[in-house]
Amino acid sequence: MLGTLVNAGAILFGGLLGLLLKKGLPERVTEAVMKGVALCVLYIGIDGCLEGSNTLAAIISMVLGVIVGTLLDLDGRLCSLGNFLEHKLKSGGGGISNAFVTASLLFCVGAMAVVGSLQSGLTGNHTMLYTKALLDGISALVFAAGLGLGVMLSAVAVLLYQGAITLLAQALSPILSDPVIAEMTCVGSLLIIGLGLNMLGAIKLKIMNFVPAIFFAIAVSYLF
Repeated sequence: MLGTLVNAGAILFGGLLGLLLKKGLPERVTEAVMKGVALCVLYIGIDGCLEGSNTLAAIISMVLGVIVGTLLDLDGRLCSLGNFLEHKLKSGGGGISNAFVTASLLFCVGAMAVVGSLQSGLTGNHTMLYTKALLDGISALVFAAGLGLGVMLSAVAVLLYQGAITLLAQALSPILSDPVIAEMTCVGSLLIIGLGLNMLGAIKLKIMNFVPAIFFAIAVSYLF
């Protein structure tokens, strides 16, 4: 769990620095920074998509995943959690909720979260999660400067998500071969692209409803 704890701590630290930085920046600057970050998120997603080798597997995983996610209303549930946290912190306007959802998705749907957590649980090697912690800390700084306090709350989502994978690593390792992880990376990267487009205001996707597609990629990969 050490790697996950460091990752969550980096998000908190980066978010705190971002909040301090935000106070000294004009709003037009923070908005411009967020657009720049959105373009970087798109780049990360496009680069990750190249890991996959079977387009049909990605399509089937995405269709099955969004059906399940929409029926379960995962996006609505995550937004409700964000709204609950916002209410508890006595902040209105949806700012905290939006920041929490956006940052949680960005930090959790990437391949490094899955692979790094598996390595941490199986071998005690935290190198990948330390690398992710550095990247997430920098992202949290920039995101918090643009979106505010909710970014720091995403550390809880990272702690629970990556912590669960780390603890279940022994059970998951036999089924997560390199080809399977590649397809999971491809599908997760498609979600990151959608997240980047949301940040740019180009579209409005309920990204959380697509998240089950990452796990459907495991079963679909074995079919091919």
